[in-house]
Amino acid sequence: MAAPWPPLWRALLRPRGPRAEPGGRRGVRALRRSPVRVLQPQSPREEPPPPPPPAVERSAAAPGLWYEKAAAGDRRLGKVVTIAKSKKFRDNHGKVLLEGHRLIKDALEAGAVPQTLFFSTVRHLKLLPEAEIKRASLVKVKFEDIKTWSDLVTPQGLLGIFSKPDPAKMSYPAAQLASSLPLLLICDNIRDPGNLGTILRSAAGAGCEKVLLTKGCVDPWEPKVLRAGMGAHFRVPIIASLDWDSLLTNLPAGTQVCVADNNAPSSSSLPGGAASAPASPSAPVKSSPRAAPAPVKSSPRAAPEHEDEEGAAIPVQHYYEDWAKAPVAVVVGGETQGLSPAALGLAASTGGRRLLIPVVPGVDSLNSAVAAGILLFEGRRQLLCRHKQEDGRHKLPVPG
Repeated sequence: MAAPWPPLWRALLRPRGPRAEPGGRRGVRALRRSPVRVLQPQSPREEPPPPPPPAVERSAAAPGLWYEKAAAGDRRLGKVVTIAKSKKFRDNHGKVLLEGHRLIKDALEAGAVPQTLFFSTVRHLKLLPEAEIKRASLVKVKFEDIKTWSDLVTPQGLLGIFSKPDPAKMSYPAAQLASSLPLLLICDNIRDPGNLGTILRSAAGAGCEKVLLTKGCVDPWEPKVLRAGMGAHFRVPIIASLDWDSLLTNLPAGTQVCVADNNAPSSSSLPGGAASAPASPSAPVKSSPRAAPAPVKSSPRAAPEHEDEEGAAIPVQHYYEDWAKAPVAVVVGGETQGLSPAALGLAASTGGRRLLIPVVPGVDSLNSAVAAGILLFEGRRQLLCRHKQEDGRHKLPVPG
């Protein structure tokens, strides 16, 4: 029988670890604790003052005309342009964005108030009226920055933020006012920016007294409308966001309202039997395959009547017949919904007429901007002819 392990070997083979002690305290002797650091309260450290803003580099473009050079990384241009393209911002803050020499120059000459002009070269400033741009903050930026935020295919290097023009305070060109006629245009639910801009350009070219936009129309200060308008915004008063009650207060007394028809009647009901299509887009209209006869002048009294959605009878006639009697207003509807019942009711209540534009068989309708141009310039022609006839009758014979 082997001898028992000696005490020394038993101690070496005993498993190591904390040993239980009386009272449930286990391994207390084996713990080693780091001393606790006590942090004394300190007085609050004062934050260093912010670095001073970089000095603004200013230069003179002309005596008394100073501009600021934007530093690298300046984001004001992008921020301002992005905000100014928002209709909500334009409505709430009364600011609009204009781009290009011609548009900005027309705005300045008409009395629009500039706030900030961003330009890429000093040459741009020299092309603008100096007395007007002195009221604005002038900021020189890199052309690449303007190109990034521009809506033009070929940017000109000039952008401006203006106060939203008030038609009552504008100074329209003298030549435009001298050629103005008692001819008004009412846009009813024109929602395409390109169409509205083209319509405004035609209204300025035809010498309209003013343009009235209903609440369903696109904002006339939207950048695409401004581009298509080619300066018309600063040649003819444009009153936007009108309901039909307030629209009436903007019409001269005795105005006859005519509408570009949206539902052409059959060809047999028209004077001369000519087939017609609506002046503003609508459902396809069937037409006779035979050629339309030459225009036949007819008295407005003989024109057939067409009943609108509300049951009001409105005489129907071709656009080239006599209808423009001062003052007169033309209503053009949008391409999607056409004329509203309110527009038809207004035409019926003022003794107006439905004006039809004949087109060749197979063509359903005309673009609203094209139809507006046809009717406005025909209205101008008729008003000028009527004015010439009245002047001839009023002239006294010269004694021999």
